[in-house]
Amino acid sequence: MKIEEVQERTPELTGQLLEVWEASVKATHLFLSDGEIERIKAYVPQALHAVEHLVIAAGETGRPAAFMGAEAGSLEMLFLAPEARGKGLGKRLLQYGIEHFAVERVTVNEQNPQARGFYEHMGFCVYKRTPLDEQGGPYPLLYMRRREG
Repeated sequence: MKIEEVQERTPELTGQLLEVWEASVKATHLFLSDGEIERIKAYVPQALHAVEHLVIAAGETGRPAAFMGAEAGSLEMLFLAPEARGKGLGKRLLQYGIEHFAVERVTVNEQNPQARGFYEHMGFCVYKRTPLDEQGGPYPLLYMRRREG
Protein backbone atom coordinates (compact mmCIF):
# COMPACT_ATOMS: atom_id res chain seq x y z
CA MET A 1 0.00 0.00 0.00
CA LYS A 2 1.27 3.39 -1.00
CA ILE A 3 0.62 6.21 1.49
CA GLU A 4 0.59 9.76 0.22
CA GLU A 5 -0.90 13.15 0.96
CA VAL A 6 -3.29 14.33 -1.74
CA GLN A 7 -3.64 17.96 -2.70
CA GLU A 8 -6.24 17.66 -5.44
CA ARG A 9 -9.54 16.45 -4.02
CA THR A 10 -11.42 15.52 -7.16
CA PRO A 11 -15.07 14.45 -7.23
CA GLU A 12 -13.90 10.94 -8.18
CA LEU A 13 -11.55 10.72 -5.18
CA THR A 14 -14.19 12.16 -2.87
CA GLY A 15 -16.64 9.51 -4.05
CA GLN A 16 -14.12 6.72 -3.46
CA LEU A 17 -13.30 8.01 0.03
CA LEU A 18 -17.00 8.30 0.82
CA GLU A 19 -17.37 4.59 -0.04
CA VAL A 20 -14.47 3.73 2.29
CA TRP A 21 -15.98 5.93 5.02
CA GLU A 22 -19.42 4.33 4.77
CA ALA A 23 -18.12 0.75 4.76
CA SER A 24 -15.82 1.53 7.68
CA VAL A 25 -18.56 3.17 9.74
CA LYS A 26 -21.01 0.32 9.10
CA ALA A 27 -18.34 -2.16 10.27
CA THR A 28 -17.24 -0.26 13.40
CA HIS A 29 -19.95 2.19 14.52
CA LEU A 30 -22.58 -0.40 15.38
CA PHE A 31 -24.32 2.06 17.71
CA LEU A 32 -25.42 4.22 14.74
CA SER A 33 -28.65 3.52 12.88
CA ASP A 34 -28.69 3.45 9.09
CA GLY A 35 -30.56 6.76 9.20
CA GLU A 36 -27.87 8.34 11.39
CA ILE A 37 -25.14 7.08 9.06
CA GLU A 38 -26.95 8.62 6.07
CA ARG A 39 -27.38 11.90 7.95
CA ILE A 40 -23.68 12.08 8.86
CA LYS A 41 -22.63 10.95 5.37
CA ALA A 42 -24.00 14.21 3.97
CA TYR A 43 -21.26 16.13 5.84
CA VAL A 44 -18.33 13.88 4.89
CA PRO A 45 -17.50 15.42 1.48
CA GLN A 46 -17.26 18.87 3.07
CA ALA A 47 -14.98 17.49 5.80
CA LEU A 48 -12.77 15.80 3.19
CA HIS A 49 -12.35 19.08 1.33
CA ALA A 50 -11.86 21.21 4.44
CA VAL A 51 -9.29 19.16 6.37
CA GLU A 52 -5.80 20.60 6.05
CA HIS A 53 -3.94 17.32 5.38
CA LEU A 54 -5.67 14.44 3.61
CA VAL A 55 -3.65 11.23 3.29
CA ILE A 56 -4.73 8.13 1.41
CA ALA A 57 -3.47 4.57 1.34
CA ALA A 58 -4.01 3.00 -2.06
CA GLY A 59 -3.20 -0.37 -3.55
CA GLU A 60 -1.78 -1.12 -6.98
CA THR A 61 -5.06 -0.18 -8.66
CA GLY A 62 -4.79 3.31 -7.14
CA ARG A 63 -8.15 2.88 -5.42
CA PRO A 64 -8.05 4.05 -1.77
CA ALA A 65 -8.33 1.37 0.91
CA ALA A 66 -7.98 3.83 3.80
CA PHE A 67 -7.55 7.51 4.54
CA MET A 68 -6.79 9.93 7.32
CA GLY A 69 -7.15 13.65 7.83
CA ALA A 70 -5.08 15.77 10.18
CA GLU A 71 -5.10 19.41 11.17
CA ALA A 72 -3.37 21.47 13.84
CA GLY A 73 -1.94 18.45 15.69
CA SER A 74 -5.27 16.63 15.74
CA LEU A 75 -6.26 13.46 13.90
CA GLU A 76 -9.60 14.49 12.44
CA MET A 77 -10.44 11.24 10.65
CA LEU A 78 -9.07 7.75 10.11
CA PHE A 79 -11.14 5.22 8.19
CA LEU A 80 -10.24 1.86 6.67
CA ALA A 81 -12.23 -0.32 4.31
CA PRO A 82 -13.29 -3.43 6.27
CA GLU A 83 -11.07 -5.70 4.15
CA ALA A 84 -8.04 -3.50 4.98
CA ARG A 85 -8.45 -3.79 8.75
CA GLY A 86 -6.08 -5.85 10.88
CA LYS A 87 -3.15 -5.52 8.48
CA GLY A 88 -1.24 -2.66 10.11
CA LEU A 89 -2.57 0.00 7.74
CA GLY A 90 -4.24 2.09 10.45
CA LYS A 91 -0.99 2.03 12.41
CA ARG A 92 0.99 3.11 9.33
CA LEU A 93 -1.40 5.99 8.64
CA LEU A 94 -1.38 7.17 12.25
CA GLN A 95 2.43 7.02 12.37
CA TYR A 96 2.52 9.03 9.14
CA GLY A 97 0.31 11.65 10.80
CA ILE A 98 2.49 11.74 13.91
CA GLU A 99 5.71 12.06 11.89
CA HIS A 100 4.52 14.52 9.22
CA PHE A 101 1.81 16.57 10.96
CA ALA A 102 2.69 16.28 14.68
CA VAL A 103 -0.58 14.50 15.49
CA GLU A 104 -0.97 14.34 19.26
CA ARG A 105 -4.77 14.38 19.78
CA VAL A 106 -7.76 12.36 18.61
CA THR A 107 -11.44 12.20 19.53
CA VAL A 108 -13.30 8.87 19.43
CA ASN A 109 -16.81 7.70 20.11
CA GLU A 110 -16.96 5.99 23.49
CA GLN A 111 -19.30 3.44 21.90
CA ASN A 112 -16.50 2.34 19.54
CA PRO A 113 -14.26 0.35 21.91
CA GLN A 114 -12.12 -1.00 19.05
CA ALA A 115 -11.04 2.55 18.17
CA ARG A 116 -10.29 3.38 21.79
CA GLY A 117 -8.23 0.20 22.14
CA PHE A 118 -6.33 0.95 18.93
CA TYR A 119 -5.40 4.47 20.05
CA GLU A 120 -4.45 3.29 23.54
CA HIS A 121 -2.23 0.64 21.93
CA MET A 122 -0.67 3.45 19.87
CA GLY A 123 0.20 5.46 22.99
CA PHE A 124 -2.84 7.68 23.47
CA CYS A 125 -4.81 8.09 26.71
CA VAL A 126 -8.18 9.62 27.54
CA TYR A 127 -8.01 13.03 29.17
CA LYS A 128 -11.62 14.20 28.80
CA ARG A 129 -15.11 12.82 28.15
CA THR A 130 -18.28 14.53 27.00
CA PRO A 131 -21.74 12.92 27.19
CA LEU A 132 -22.78 14.26 23.76
CA ASP A 133 -21.10 14.53 20.38
CA GLU A 134 -20.33 17.85 18.66
CA GLN A 135 -23.82 17.92 17.10
CA GLY A 136 -25.52 17.34 20.46
CA GLY A 137 -26.28 13.69 19.72
CA PRO A 138 -26.34 11.01 22.44
CA TYR A 139 -22.90 9.69 21.51
CA PRO A 140 -20.31 10.25 24.26
CA LEU A 141 -16.91 11.34 23.05
CA LEU A 142 -13.49 10.50 24.46
CA TYR A 143 -10.72 13.02 23.93
CA MET A 144 -7.34 11.36 23.80
CA ARG A 145 -3.75 12.61 23.58
CA ARG A 146 -0.37 10.99 23.14
CA ARG A 147 1.37 10.01 26.35
CA GLU A 148 4.72 11.59 27.00
CA GLY A 149 7.74 9.42 26.33
